[in-house]
Amino acid sequence: MTTRINWSPGPASWKDDLAPIGAADWNYDRAAHLLTHAGFGGSPATIQKLADAGLDRAVRTLVHYESIPDPRMQPFVESGLWDPTLNAFPESRPEATDRAVRNGVSMGIDVKPSGTRPVQPISDRFFYWLRATMLETRRLGYWWANRMLQTSHPVEQKMALLWHGHFATHENKVRDYRKMMQQIDLFERYATGSIRELTIQIARNPAMLYFLDAQYNVKGAPNENFAREVMELFTMGVGNYSERDVREGARAFTGWYFDNLTFKADPAKHDEGVKTFLGRTGHFDGVDAVKIIFEQPVTAEYLAGKIYRFLVRDELSSELRTKLGAVLRGHDYEIKPLLAVIFLSRDFYSQASYGGHIKGPVEHMVAMMKHLDVDELPGVPDFNQSTISMGQHLLNPPSVAGWAGGKAWITPGLLIARGNIAREVLIPDMTGFRDWNFTAGTDDVLGQRLRDGYDIGAATAVSDPANMSAFDRAALERDEQFNTRISGYIGWEQAARKLIPTPRHAARFDLTQMVVAGSCRTTAEAVDYLLWRLLRVPAAQPTRDAFVSFLTGELGTETIERARSYMEDALRMTTHLIMSTPEYQIV
Repeated sequence: MTTRINWSPGPASWKDDLAPIGAADWNYDRAAHLLTHAGFGGSPATIQKLADAGLDRAVRTLVHYESIPDPRMQPFVESGLWDPTLNAFPESRPEATDRAVRNGVSMGIDVKPSGTRPVQPISDRFFYWLRATMLETRRLGYWWANRMLQTSHPVEQKMALLWHGHFATHENKVRDYRKMMQQIDLFERYATGSIRELTIQIARNPAMLYFLDAQYNVKGAPNENFAREVMELFTMGVGNYSERDVREGARAFTGWYFDNLTFKADPAKHDEGVKTFLGRTGHFDGVDAVKIIFEQPVTAEYLAGKIYRFLVRDELSSELRTKLGAVLRGHDYEIKPLLAVIFLSRDFYSQASYGGHIKGPVEHMVAMMKHLDVDELPGVPDFNQSTISMGQHLLNPPSVAGWAGGKAWITPGLLIARGNIAREVLIPDMTGFRDWNFTAGTDDVLGQRLRDGYDIGAATAVSDPANMSAFDRAALERDEQFNTRISGYIGWEQAARKLIPTPRHAARFDLTQMVVAGSCRTTAEAVDYLLWRLLRVPAAQPTRDAFVSFLTGELGTETIERARSYMEDALRMTTHLIMSTPEYQIV
């Protein structure tokens, strides 16, 4: 077997140099580096094809992807959980039930004319949608992650993931998977286009408008949340605007709201007065305010730096940030030219850029599938549960600031979680698996009592219904309008009736076939092959030797041909060890 090298960074002097590397500097390793950072990595065959294309063509193909067919990208198939009565969904359960008491109806459900707990169906309806949209959003996240895995446009999906964390909203507040789906579409459509236009579209997006309370931003009482976050997090960064700019910007955005999935502007609620914003004076609206923000040089530097840190490495000098900002600003905030400059540059292939990026959990999960040549995300382990355990829940960032990223992804506990998830992918628990979608938050005792025929009072009694205290008996007879504990359970049950199930198969791959196809004759060669395939930075020699010793011990021989008929499990255990190393977490 020929020697494989997976580590050929350019010299240290290339750091911060945006001049392109020469054609002679291009090789397989640098093609792998490009595909890993610009997308999610790939199989040796995919990397070799990129290497054979040459540097210019490789970068051009990745960045200018629109003409390349992407046949596996299929639309999300909705479960049919939403209906028009859920439009203008109440912000809280008290609002839902108060509306019912006041109007006799809420969310399309009538109050019972008589009998016990007359508002129970309305409470049930409220909790149904909370459960239904949460479950559908989990399906949406699984669908989107599969797009990242299956796409022929890896840069598009990598950039869409960046914009999700940058223009962060989460389903826990938005509570409408359809609005989150709209955002995914925006992130994909403008992934490498005009970031100014993307910012305008996101500012008018119903999910963002709701998330940042834009519906309360009206003439005479401007809400500053939206304007502050647009400048602080989305475009300029802290310290590059004044409190007056926040107040004046808020006035510019007054009157913006949404109706269901459609952006609207209410002239009666918009402040048409003169505003002074970032040094400009005029009768500005929200679009004007965004355009003025993009006139500021610091905006280009802030956004170019954000893109660079996500794609290349966490450390970024002020000198390089200024250079990158000039490129973005010089191309009128079109992202493609900036990406081309980065991916062709000496800096990108310098020693500083090898091993300088820690994979986020979603990126990590998709890359793992690429390394194993898996073409569809497994259902076991559950994708959402896996990434949450590693610190990231797709479509549910922790705040408007998104995820911290970088070293925040690697704490001792999160590193252990990554090793555990690798084990679950490589050696899945198909017999003990419980669908996390339906075991999180359910009440088994309550559900069993309801299925056994207990009424609401008996089902929710603290004691055993057959042995109740006087207090419990009195509780059964109290005159209540609804019981939220029952609604919590019924919400799960009603949503589950309609939800399209997530496929629950294991990841499909064959390590034995890979090792044999790699012409490995000994366990040492097999380990070297796996390290070459899986790692973007070299493992220490003692680590490598320990893996060889482990695989040899498991197989009872160092000869691959002798162990060919039974070596799959041992190869999977060895791969688990490799994927648990610190080296596997960085690229």
